[in-house]
Amino acid sequence: MDIFLKSVSALNDETRVKLLKFINIHGKCCVCDLEHSFDMIQSRLSRHLKILKEAGFLRVDREGRWAYYSVRTPLDEFRTVSIKEIMTLDIELPNIIKACTTK
Repeated sequence: MDIFLKSVSALNDETRVKLLKFINIHGKCCVCDLEHSFDMIQSRLSRHLKILKEAGFLRVDREGRWAYYSVRTPLDEFRTVSIKEIMTLDIELPNIIKACTTK
């Protein structure tokens, strides 16, 4: 029940819903790209990403000093349906700004 409540709670924030849709559209995103795209300070962004990860929506892959977030696969039915529903919402998203270099 704890993970279910975390999942529901994670979706109760406009920024997190936008982040989920953005990452679902663009695929694996570096934290610095998200930071620049959303014009958000790193600590605030990291908090949102942590909540989405703990709720089972995102996974993080570390490559050197960079952290990349993507939608976790496979997803259970609740999270799959939640993301499908989010994708139907008319949400204005920022353009992706590639800010980090992988080298």
